[in-house]
Amino acid sequence: MAVNLHIPARNDVHPVKGVRIGIASAGIKKPGNKDVTLFALDEGSTVAGVLTKNRFRAAPVQVCQANLSSGQATRALIVNTGNANAGTGEPGLQAAHRMCTATANALGLDDTAVLPFSTGVILEPLPIGKIESAIPEAVAALSEDNWFDAAYSIMTTDTLPKIHSSRPVIAGHVVTITGISKGAGMIRPNMATMLGYLATDAYIAQPVLDRLVQSIADRSFNRITVDGDTSTNDSFILMATGAGSLRIESEQDPELPALEAALKQAALELATKIVRDGEGATKLMTIQVEQAETVDEALKVAYAVAHSPLVKTAFFASDPNLGRILAAIGYAGIEDLDVSGVTLWLGDVMVAQSGGRSPTYVEEDGQRVMQESEILVRIALNRGNVTETVYTCDFSHEYVSINADYRS
Repeated sequence: MAVNLHIPARNDVHPVKGVRIGIASAGIKKPGNKDVTLFALDEGSTVAGVLTKNRFRAAPVQVCQANLSSGQATRALIVNTGNANAGTGEPGLQAAHRMCTATANALGLDDTAVLPFSTGVILEPLPIGKIESAIPEAVAALSEDNWFDAAYSIMTTDTLPKIHSSRPVIAGHVVTITGISKGAGMIRPNMATMLGYLATDAYIAQPVLDRLVQSIADRSFNRITVDGDTSTNDSFILMATGAGSLRIESEQDPELPALEAALKQAALELATKIVRDGEGATKLMTIQVEQAETVDEALKVAYAVAHSPLVKTAFFASDPNLGRILAAIGYAGIEDLDVSGVTLWLGDVMVAQSGGRSPTYVEEDGQRVMQESEILVRIALNRGNVTETVYTCDFSHEYVSINADYRS
């Protein structure tokens, strides 16, 4: 059951001028499933991406990286669910190229103008023939109004779609920002089965977009974890069509900070929706590490806590067995950490300080906070002035069931 995951009404999802989406059924896993999604971008759009660092990265990720680096402007994205096309060797690469070729032929493009994406079961051959047969249906369905349905069509073990849409006003320009994401398990993006697609009608010059996509990923999709597993297929794509009135030509443009903030907020919402819908999740936990010496050590501590099965199962049970958090802080890898300087809060409750339990802490207060569906864990290291935040969820019985039965 997803944790307080908001789905906007269909009418509140704003189309992005310059992006059309078509959806089709290839029947990859089940007959009739809408499992192929096509994005077609107008000429003049700029596109940038951040892809998984898993060394077993999937065939479509490899082709996507090559096409992004080719110098050819991206004009289409083709996505399939139900099969990850990962761990598939040379036949998988050929299948990923065939996805691009079939899409390019249908739209009158060069193959390198197409980015392929797959998500689903690893180590299974991609039924590329089914995808090729479905592409004409997706092309025929192309429409600016298909974002809402696309959020459903890219789902795998997700229980709910992840959609964001907003229209901030920046220096008098109304800017449309709309995006979708998918993912519920095998989530510890390290770029970043997660996919994220975010589009705006602002024009953003390619060099600026290339920096923005990494900066945005690092503050959103690279700050979430469900289970600590980095997928073979993680991909985050940022698209700017230039169909609106706001134009960002360089890093010096005064409107850039406001646009960057709006895009980061959109990506963070899409990313945290993945955690809210983590497989079997009943609680969203925000792990905030303060007073760290460096970003690296802050993230070491945050991820040690966020990945601990003992911590995650305690939160599921609403059991304030909070010594588990201290243990995770201790093994995070900061060799010279002075534990007497560490302070731990659970929500508004100080739990530990000066190397031990806070004299003001009583278990009833911890129990009260643990009953909440959204919980803030704050850890002050007393070593510097760096703060980093990671978002995670609890581990429930259902997480085991979902992953044990995934291929059944």
